[in-house]
Amino acid sequence: MVKKKQALGWIEWLMGWMYVTYELLFQRTKTSHLQNPLELPSLNDLTCIVTGTTSGIGKEIARQLAEAGAHVVMAVRNRKTANELIDQWCSSWAGILLNVEVMELDLLSLDSVVGFANTWNARLEPLHVLINNAGIFSIGETQKFSKDGFEEHLQVNHLAPALLSVLLLPSLIKGSTSRIINVNSVMHYVGFVDTEDMNTVSGKRKYSSLLGYTNSKLAQVMFSSVLHKRLPVESGVNVMCVSPGIVHTNVARDLPRIVQAAYHLIPYFLFSPQEGSRSALFAATDPQIPEYCESLKTDEWPVCAFISQGCHPTNPSKEAQSVETSFEVWEKTLEMIGLPSDAVERLIEGKEVRCRYGTRKD
Repeated sequence: MVKKKQALGWIEWLMGWMYVTYELLFQRTKTSHLQNPLELPSLNDLTCIVTGTTSGIGKEIARQLAEAGAHVVMAVRNRKTANELIDQWCSSWAGILLNVEVMELDLLSLDSVVGFANTWNARLEPLHVLINNAGIFSIGETQKFSKDGFEEHLQVNHLAPALLSVLLLPSLIKGSTSRIINVNSVMHYVGFVDTEDMNTVSGKRKYSSLLGYTNSKLAQVMFSSVLHKRLPVESGVNVMCVSPGIVHTNVARDLPRIVQAAYHLIPYFLFSPQEGSRSALFAATDPQIPEYCESLKTDEWPVCAFISQGCHPTNPSKEAQSVETSFEVWEKTLEMIGLPSDAVERLIEGKEVRCRYGTRKD
């Protein structure tokens, strides 16, 4: 019997960090061909839900989509801050009203995720783009758990976006051809998912915020790849992950002071949020993306589309391409977020799916 892999080998770990370092040092060179900001086509017929839009990359994504004419739904915890941003954007456009609305969503509460999805689906309106942008990286902090009992990085970066993506499938199918875009990270290259201990509570591995973050981002790629396979071409829903590059965002507020100092010493290498938003905006608007995603299904490629910060297809880590582990992550994730194993198939058929969280119909 083959012993199950318990962690990255030291060579894999070293190669992963070498890749992360390479991306940091050369990301500006590799993206020198891109405009900043990215030029977008007219998006008057597009409805987009974007999570985490009150700061950083998410704020840039929402603003640029709205300014290109899209109907943007800012899915946020802080409605007041989001509404203030909308006022600022409209003022900068000489009072022209942008088609932006705010809906409350707390990714640390799976009840909130279910409530958000139910409220949107009840409109019976099409959804063309879902951008799962919100994420956390609480560097240096001790392990924390949500009220649902899950490690916070795992819940915010993986479980909640996974639940939201599945529950919004009815609206995404109405908006076909539509896209689910997960803002991922090059840091998944140093991640490892133990499907028997995704919540990191067994004591087999010593918890660190770095472990929580990198593992959650790898789990997101793996889940997305299986969701990509489960959705037939006829559904018209395409799933992809994007790397924004290594971006100077508010994560620095959570860093130890000595690390903050080092973080601010390398501003040349770090992207601004506007630069970091380009890959997600490209994935949301480029007309060739759906065809590319469909070709991956036809070729039975092991992972979903992964778009680099240079706005071109690339490969995620070797670990992310493990089909066996990806299916284990899929099954465990559905169990953790309270969905049946056939949830996707039932939703595609227009049937009701009950979730353990949120309001359930009897």
